[in-house]
Amino acid sequence: MLVCLQDLTCQCLEVIGAYVSWIDLTLIANERFINMLLGHMSIEVLREEACDCLFEIVNKGMDPIDKTKLVESLCQVLQSAGFFSINQEDDVDFLARFSKLVNGMGQSLILSWTKLVKNGDMKNAQDTLQTIEAKVPLMLQLLIHDDDDISSNIIGFCYDYLHVLKQLPLLSDHQKNNIEAVMLAVMKKLTYDEEYNFENEGEDEAMFVEYRKQLKLLLDRLAQVSPELLLTSVRRVFNTTLQNWQAAQFMEVEVALRLLYMLGEALPVSHGAHFCGDIAKASALQDMMRTLVTSGVSAYQHTSVTLEFFETVVRYEKFFTVEPQHIPIVLMAFLDHRGLRHASPKVRSRTTYLFSRFVKSLIKQMNAYIEDILNRIQDLLEPTPPENGFHALLSSDDQLFIYETAGVLIVNSEYQAERKQILMRNLLTPLMEKFKLFLEKLVMELGEDRQIALADCLNHIVGFASRTSKAFSNKQTVKQCGCSEVYRDCLQTFLPALNCPLQKEVLRSGVRTFLHRMIICLEEEVLPFIPTASEHMLKDCEAKDLQEFIPLINQITAKFKTQVSPFLQQIFMPLLHAIFEVLVRPAEENDQSAALEKQMLRRSYFAFLQSVSGSGMSEVIANQGPENVERVLFTVIQGAVEYPDPIAQKTCFVILSKLVELWGGKDGLVGFTDFIYKHIIPACFLAPLKPTFDLADAQTVLALSECAVTIKTIHLKRGAECIHYLQQEYLPSLQVAPEIIQEFCQALQQADSKVFRNYLKVFFQRAKL
Repeated sequence: MLVCLQDLTCQCLEVIGAYVSWIDLTLIANERFINMLLGHMSIEVLREEACDCLFEIVNKGMDPIDKTKLVESLCQVLQSAGFFSINQEDDVDFLARFSKLVNGMGQSLILSWTKLVKNGDMKNAQDTLQTIEAKVPLMLQLLIHDDDDISSNIIGFCYDYLHVLKQLPLLSDHQKNNIEAVMLAVMKKLTYDEEYNFENEGEDEAMFVEYRKQLKLLLDRLAQVSPELLLTSVRRVFNTTLQNWQAAQFMEVEVALRLLYMLGEALPVSHGAHFCGDIAKASALQDMMRTLVTSGVSAYQHTSVTLEFFETVVRYEKFFTVEPQHIPIVLMAFLDHRGLRHASPKVRSRTTYLFSRFVKSLIKQMNAYIEDILNRIQDLLEPTPPENGFHALLSSDDQLFIYETAGVLIVNSEYQAERKQILMRNLLTPLMEKFKLFLEKLVMELGEDRQIALADCLNHIVGFASRTSKAFSNKQTVKQCGCSEVYRDCLQTFLPALNCPLQKEVLRSGVRTFLHRMIICLEEEVLPFIPTASEHMLKDCEAKDLQEFIPLINQITAKFKTQVSPFLQQIFMPLLHAIFEVLVRPAEENDQSAALEKQMLRRSYFAFLQSVSGSGMSEVIANQGPENVERVLFTVIQGAVEYPDPIAQKTCFVILSKLVELWGGKDGLVGFTDFIYKHIIPACFLAPLKPTFDLADAQTVLALSECAVTIKTIHLKRGAECIHYLQQEYLPSLQVAPEIIQEFCQALQQADSKVFRNYLKVFFQRAKL
């Protein structure tokens, strides 16, 4: 019976806690109710719910002085009952709730202090500050508790307390001691425990990572309050640990390195310039970095320490511009068993990225080491399909970083173009040879799993070649580096993959990506390869193939404009036929995937027409013959009106207004004026009048804006003739009232296009009522 009553009491407390914010303050923040809750705090089965209930009451909005009195009276009773003496052996579930309560009380007091200061009530503000200070010892006990949940629950109070100290003009010795105590607690709590599973991180590990992020925020706040103290404390811990790192436990070494790493964000500077400006800070960081790279700690046999070492040298890469003599030590660490050849795949993977960053940031200091690095990474560049269960040291994603690094080293070296060309050819020739070999194997291969593995490997090879090209820039172009020929050879080698009947999607995707890169890097030298590539990519294509091919054509169109006009005229109708053929293929009524693919292809098609018409090449469309031109124009009208896709509709109106601008005058395309009046003007009214044209939707409003531009452009090109047509023929046919017609035409004739755009939205809103 007693158990049932206690369960009922628990449920009552939960309900009250849930509704505290709704309950009148006088009903709960009174002596009788608070004493009852405090009584429940002494009963083991009730105290967690009582704690939560008190937390909700403390958080309830009230006058700052009343809040301070309430919290202080609660604290006195709790303290006299022994709750402020925290033992590690105490019930952790209750302590987690109690920590949350103390956090709520601390933050409530700080909020009261803030309000009182803002109101200029300095006497009560000072009293409240003393009350806050009195809670700090308890806060520190909870912060340092072995259980991370208990510690995590008090961090908000710690953070806000430090913020209060930051606002004070002068700190007392007691407050300085509090700051140091928080700092020591954070340093202790940042430390991994022995149970942390680095090889198979689960939920507990993920929670500790999140907890560490909270502690990092505390450390950042400490840096704002007392940067000198933080720097001194970290330096002391760091130097003490690294003096004898061989005998220290991994978690001690890791946290020492982690603290140095965290200083980079805690003591912010612009562009990582930690080693200039403030001499004391620069000197301390420089000493610690020198110790880090010369101590040999990079050889510590634990993945967490190894990773922290590499993360830290990359964060403080500017140190190596001040003391470049240490670069070889770090390069060797990256290149040997400590980094890229480490036993742990996790370390190898992360190190490839960090190595790439290290080299890029110190490229001006790398010239003396370039060929040595290229020789040492040679075996890591090997593209290998997984055979007989063998896995290479690096994954293909990791190898991308190595190839990019190699490219950066070659392109940014101080060598002459001839030497750069040789080095780049040495880098890319093995890829081309492997590509030919694997492509031959793929064509002969019968097993599907093996086909997939070979196609993936071919795709990776193309990706590696693409990645090397990221090293080039406007200052160091492919041509200036003498590398045009080797990339043309790569194109020659990769393009035959487009003919391969097996694993077409994977192979085409890789070659297409390479072509995108070569359009940027090779400039007009890529143009001879485009027609053949396009011809192959248009064979047997699916919606997705076309959807991904069109951006390539758009890129060529935008970059080379009239240079590619003959090619575009040649490919225009074959591309459109391929698109139309896919769009008319029947699909199951409920096949959402097929419907989405068609929608995306339609958008790509209209984007292509927009690219052609917007790049000053309307003749590409005009030269396709009257029937084809008409067919294209009707697809645009259909896209503007029929399909409930505002993104495509917007593009269609952009195309129409551009074509009106180009062909809508006296010397325009024969028959286009009739097309304007018979189809374009009606489309500008029929589309917005559709029930699916939702004027409350942002994308639809953008489509309507382009519709307004189209009507405005027609008026600019046709003048009074357009107004006459709207007044006498078209708008009356829609049964629009004469006064509305007059109003519409007046808005259209306004010089400010924004006036008409706003009017058009109102016009259609009224029409749809």
